[in-house]
Amino acid sequence: MMDKRSEYSRQIKDKAFDLGFLFCGISHAAFLEEEAPRLEKWLGSGFQGKMSYMENHFDKRLDPRKLVDDAKSVVTVLYNYYTEDVPEDPDAIKISKYAYGEDYHKVIKDKLYAIFEFITEEIGQVSGRVFVDSAPVMDKAWARRSGAGWIGKNTNLIHPRNGSFFFIAEIILDLDLEADGPIRDYCGRCTRCIDACPTEAIVEPYVVDGSKCISYLTIELKDALLPNEFRGKLDNWAFGCDICQDVCPWNRFSKRHQEERFDPHPDLLNMKRSDWIELTEEVYAELFRNSAVNRTGFKGLMRNIDFLTNR
Repeated sequence: MMDKRSEYSRQIKDKAFDLGFLFCGISHAAFLEEEAPRLEKWLGSGFQGKMSYMENHFDKRLDPRKLVDDAKSVVTVLYNYYTEDVPEDPDAIKISKYAYGEDYHKVIKDKLYAIFEFITEEIGQVSGRVFVDSAPVMDKAWARRSGAGWIGKNTNLIHPRNGSFFFIAEIILDLDLEADGPIRDYCGRCTRCIDACPTEAIVEPYVVDGSKCISYLTIELKDALLPNEFRGKLDNWAFGCDICQDVCPWNRFSKRHQEERFDPHPDLLNMKRSDWIELTEEVYAELFRNSAVNRTGFKGLMRNIDFLTNR
């Protein structure tokens, strides 16, 4: 049986690399004992802010066998989205690199289904589900267990040869595979992410108060107005934030993605600050067709821009 497990694992990894994933690792589907008390403490501290969905499905977040009957393996993949492209206008409104192009959910899910189809064709009848940041799955915990990297002080997963500008996704299977193991933490004494965060969201190493995070404020928070205490602290970010990743020394190893669907609209990086302030719904629809920015919608994005420009 060991030979079969090893061979199946190799086949799945080879297929993932063929599809452009920069990493594929495997862990046993089991209860996340280490993460359970941490998650409970984090929620108890109110660090989820108004993301009430984080409080739901507590048991499912910690046990993949409650998401897939008789689950035996969690296959974790990483997909690169790094780019050195930046707005031409240094004073322009900023959006996170991951939202430049087409919504990653669709791009990656297509590839996960291709892996799943490959598994059923090459290995046989297997049950499972694919997940791309859209279900109660603790992506970073499973990625760490699979050897994809360590969870840094900014709580992002860091790969020693690829930094942290990538998406994490999973396939949970009822197939017994050969598991990989975690690697050590290489953050050392570095505190650049903590020092750089303008809202002081990283309240201590490895703990983020989500309610202070710029990504939360500009995307997850649905209030009509942003909290006034953060005025002047968002550093021109209107959708997401890359600060704690941009300053991380490990991202000197990041390489430009090879996914055409992640390339931005030709006009996006040419927009001046005034263009953002005067953005119309028609231009928004053209710039962000099929984009993750649609999570905020036009009104949400303009709420953020108005806050940044004191309008």
